[in-house]
Amino acid sequence: MTIDWRYTIKQDFGILSVAGYLGPDAVRRFSGAVGWVLARGTGPVIVDLSELRSWSTEGQLAITEAARRLSGAGRRLELAAIPADGSLVPVGDCLDVPVHADLAAALAAHNTGEAGDEDHHWI
Repeated sequence: MTIDWRYTIKQDFGILSVAGYLGPDAVRRFSGAVGWVLARGTGPVIVDLSELRSWSTEGQLAITEAARRLSGAGRRLELAAIPADGSLVPVGDCLDVPVHADLAAALAAHNTGEAGDEDHHWI
């Protein structure tokens, strides 16, 4: 089982929406999505997990690695709507990753609404 992802560039940030199961078999695909995001956007990246059914420890560690990669490029990773168990496996040198209850809360934190400000959208 793997994931599907979609990337949307807003005015000052991007949204990487992930659906499915972020387990060991999906880590490479997720890493590729993060590479896509790095190559095509600027500013913070909200990883929208509202359609993620679940994640494994490997999937959570992939999120941490994504935060490091983005930080290395001068960008910040934020999470929206983490899976129901609410856990995120921290690593000793883990970056501070803001977690929003849902995508609406993440958008509110960036003072924007859902409609009208998309520049580009990829599936």
